Amino acid sequence: MSVEIILIILSSLVVFSYLFDLVAKQFKIPSVILLLLSGIGLHYLSDLFKFPAPDFAPILPLVGTIGLILIVLEGALELKIEKHNLGLIKRSSGSAFFILIFTSLSLTFFYYLINGEDFRTILINAIPLGIISSAIAIPSARVLSPERKDFIVYESSLSDIFGVILFNFMLTNQVVNGNSFLRLGWQTVLILIISGLFCLALLYLLKRITHHLKFFLIIAMLILIYAIGKYYHLPTLVIVLAFGLFLNNLHWINNPVFSRIFAYENFTKDLTQLTQLSGESAFIVRTFFFLIFGFTLNVESLFHLDILRNGLIIIAIIYLIRIIYQKIFIRSATLAEYFLAPRGLISILLFFSIPEDLKLKGLGDGLLFFVILATSVIMTLGFFTIKKKPAEPSQQKVVDTPVQH
Repeated sequence: MSVEIILIILSSLVVFSYLFDLVAKQFKIPSVILLLLSGIGLHYLSDLFKFPAPDFAPILPLVGTIGLILIVLEGALELKIEKHNLGLIKRSSGSAFFILIFTSLSLTFFYYLINGEDFRTILINAIPLGIISSAIAIPSARVLSPERKDFIVYESSLSDIFGVILFNFMLTNQVVNGNSFLRLGWQTVLILIISGLFCLALLYLLKRITHHLKFFLIIAMLILIYAIGKYYHLPTLVIVLAFGLFLNNLHWINNPVFSRIFAYENFTKDLTQLTQLSGESAFIVRTFFFLIFGFTLNVESLFHLDILRNGLIIIAIIYLIRIIYQKIFIRSATLAEYFLAPRGLISILLFFSIPEDLKLKGLGDGLLFFVILATSVIMTLGFFTIKKKPAEPSQQKVVDTPVQH
């Protein structure tokens, strides 16, 4: 295949993804569904016209990891921490943590009934489907009110972080005991210290770099620190979230020494450009990740009776736990939020990270795709329960009345 044909295909895919994004906003349909279906369609077209298709499986985790970093950064750069929303942050943190734990343990019990493996092996396989996908939830939450959108951004980002921490914790500990939790404790403290130092260092770089190319350098350093931490099984996704929150909430720091060293005149302009760049980069990476994932799927496996049965039970567990928790603890949650629990990028990444000797039989790509597609469809149906807000008084038609003298 010539270079020109490849360029035509790649650029066309980006254009179609942009159109999908417009359709998603207009009709409340997550663009991820359209991207997955497009990937499946491209697979059938390549078979039909006998185009040589490369093996995308090795690059899927790479693209997904970069996408995860950019999506969490994009979401964090949009969040402002104010006194009035501290309660919202606490509630979203509790929701992310407890729903993850309850869902993962419930799925573990279900997997035990059908596989009968040991607890650690089953839990490792259950955790990926216990995590809300920020890659799908954050873009989809735009249709909610600003406060509920912020809740979803915090909840899904923290669900990713808590899920990665729990997954690595189970993967690196053959036996869970007191020493395991002690090691997790000092790793968490270490990563929080590194997060603070790294945020200050990057802010200083933003001030000092005069070269016109500096934002990709910042993103590259974020990816570098994430990869180094990931290699040593540290939860470095916390650093990405902390950096975005730090930049967008500098108004909390009123120290004159800090202002003298780190503050500079063009910060607001740089923050706007970094936010725009991370958003557009996340869009491109997310586009190709879900297209590639759809391309590599075996669609015929979806029609196996075992996958349909197990997938429906998993979905029932996911939504039952979410609805019960939010009914009890998140009274302000809307009906649409009950069904906003998509599985996606992070589930795929963690699933592919499970060593072959720990993977459960019968829980392959087909079941993963079924759950991802079904949760996205259910989320879409939930969005149709959102009522349009009435027009603001200033936007309503004003009828002139004669002035009485």
